[in-house]
Amino acid sequence: MSQLDSGPTPQGNRPPISAKTQLCAVIGNPIGHSLSPALHNAAFEACGLDFVYTAFRVEDVGAALTGMRAMENFRGLSVTIPHKLEIMNHVDEIPEIDRRIGSINTVLHEGGKLIGLGTDGPGALKALNDAGANLKGKHVLMLGAGGASRAIAFTLVDQGGIAGLTLLDLDEALMKPLASELASASAAPITAKVLNEESVVEQMALADVVINCTPVGMHPKVEASLVPEHSIRADHVVFDVVYNPLKTKLLLDAEAKGCTIICGVEMFVNQAVLQFEKFTGEAAPYDVMRKKVLECLGV
Repeated sequence: MSQLDSGPTPQGNRPPISAKTQLCAVIGNPIGHSLSPALHNAAFEACGLDFVYTAFRVEDVGAALTGMRAMENFRGLSVTIPHKLEIMNHVDEIPEIDRRIGSINTVLHEGGKLIGLGTDGPGALKALNDAGANLKGKHVLMLGAGGASRAIAFTLVDQGGIAGLTLLDLDEALMKPLASELASASAAPITAKVLNEESVVEQMALADVVINCTPVGMHPKVEASLVPEHSIRADHVVFDVVYNPLKTKLLLDAEAKGCTIICGVEMFVNQAVLQFEKFTGEAAPYDVMRKKVLECLGV
């Protein structure tokens, strides 16, 4: 019997791929760097679930979601740069908290409807708490005002007890509305300034917690950082949402100064755990998922 005739061969505990297999994927542009397929497929296999996960480079988000609607077995999407804002225009339902945040990173195919939601904010807050970062009464400096920034900023304003938050971004048209929305939802002061070396140094002097929500420092441009090394203090908590490489130049510089650092892999795994549980209805194998990501990063 030929390989074609014999059908797919199961790997580990995962059932053979068939017409019943549920498809999940991550979409973005670029997408070749994503570790989401490795992480989720390891989790599906560990749990013996009839799911498979892949990655698609997508430019036309609306067309991609039309395709998702058309495929009964297309269970869920993870959404990454640059689609976390636009994708909200192409789903049927969004929980009120995520609509207020204004970005989503997850889409579920439920009974013919596409439901959008976010896991970035909770994932980031858990990473900060797990690192022992006491946010109460602290001032947060956030670099970038895109989808991940929105999710994290609203979560910190709602649940972190922060004393204030400053946004820095090159795109004032993106940053100023976010600052205004945050200010209307927060008793803590929210400020926004154009991102340049002068403003970064100025705000680093005022900040307790620094969060890079831009792709600067991501593989392959691993030598890049928005934060001059001389502006980093030992008492800073420095969190970079970039997870490839494990430690960006920003984190390496901060570590050398004695700072508490938080790698993007922690947020990445936390938000993926929440996605996995939404996709499957099963408890996520956290240890399996984290181990797979670290293996992929060569750690």
